[in-house]
Amino acid sequence: MKKIFIVTGEPSGDKLASLVVSKLKISDPDIMYSCVGGTHLNSLGIKSIFELNEITHIGFTSVLLNIFKIRNRLNKTVEQVIKFNPDILFTVDSPDFTLRVARLVKKKNRNIKTVHYVAPQVWVWRKGRVKKFKNFLDHVLLLFNFEKKYFDNESIPNTFVGHPLVEKQVKNRTDLSNIIPQDKKIISLFAGSRTSETNLLMPILIDFIRMMNNKFQDYLFVFHATETNKILINKKVKISNLKNIEVISDEYIKSQILSNSIFAVSKSGTISLEICNAKVPSIIIYKMNFFNFMIVKFLVKIKYANIINIINNKEVIPELIQNECNPKEIYKSVVYFLRNPSLMEKQIQDCQITLEEIRSKTSSANEVSSILKKYLVS
Repeated sequence: MKKIFIVTGEPSGDKLASLVVSKLKISDPDIMYSCVGGTHLNSLGIKSIFELNEITHIGFTSVLLNIFKIRNRLNKTVEQVIKFNPDILFTVDSPDFTLRVARLVKKKNRNIKTVHYVAPQVWVWRKGRVKKFKNFLDHVLLLFNFEKKYFDNESIPNTFVGHPLVEKQVKNRTDLSNIIPQDKKIISLFAGSRTSETNLLMPILIDFIRMMNNKFQDYLFVFHATETNKILINKKVKISNLKNIEVISDEYIKSQILSNSIFAVSKSGTISLEICNAKVPSIIIYKMNFFNFMIVKFLVKIKYANIINIINNKEVIPELIQNECNPKEIYKSVVYFLRNPSLMEKQIQDCQITLEEIRSKTSSANEVSSILKKYLVS
């Protein structure tokens, strides 16, 4: 029986991996799986060897404070992979954890094929890492076509598979009247999936909502939560005593809510692509503690945080980073867009042009599953 061990490092990677496994289960239901994953892989009957939130940390200080815990989980993962002895070690995103696992596994067993999905962003920082990848990665799966040159230069097998968050999907509409009042316009809010970033951004977003409520009465603010942080977000919303806030964690309902939103405020990350794909105008926010920010500022060599802006080399979507990430600036930016519909439409149009460049011919999950199947038979 063929076996695949999946290693993810956070909820977004867990979701990506689950889409691929769903395809594999249709074409080859006899594959055996084990994983480090979350709710999405678990819903497919693949139980994680430990809870995903045990390794989900952001920023240098957070990692340093949890270094022994992360190292323990790293060693346990490697131990379980070797014990499981899969045909393929399938690592997804979160390179600081997943690629360490791949490197250590390859040292112990060269026969296990290592395939990594979501190439490390070497175009952002630490470009020299690519040379090391050839020692332990058999194949790298790219979300963006422009990444190909970095891996071709080092003769590392790679394939552009497209980004799953920008695929055109036809979905049945759900009646949201029991969730969303008819007289309210929706503004979607994304405070991140990691506890550390959610703790930083929630107070800022709550104060932003208060400022909006002082001026407008026709908006409903919906926080898009994950199963792992919905309790934290609900707790902070309850403390705020604000009545025009909903917290949604169901993936399908979140998608419907986003499609019905007139605007979105999102932390920097892949979720911004999903927002663009839904044709919803937005702004990007991000904040980290001062120590982490200074390290990132020193190491990162790109001008923008958002991938749409990076691809275009200009600010298509406004970014409010660090000191600018405050309630007043968010309020000013959102209100400016809401009062200028033509600007919102222009942003949507520019984003759609960019998204066409990073869509796969079929779907990213299809492309990835096809490559994994080739390694299973080789």
